[in-house]
Amino acid sequence: MYQLALLYLACMLAGYGMTMVPVSAVITSGIASFFTVVGSLAMIIFGLAILYLGVKALLGK
Repeated sequence: MYQLALLYLACMLAGYGMTMVPVSAVITSGIASFFTVVGSLAMIIFGLAILYLGVKALLGK
C-alpha cells in the first residue's frame, strides 16, 4: 500500500515537472500549454488518489 502511495506521489511530482516546462526552440508555446494542462490534471487526479488511500486507511478498510 505504501508503494502505491509513493508511486502516486511520484506521478504528482512528474505532473508538477510538466507544468514547469519552459518554452524553447524545440518546445513551442502550444506544446508547453498542453503539458501544463496534462500536468495539472495529473496532479489533481493523483492527489485525489492519495487522499482516497489515506481516508481508506483511516477507516480501516
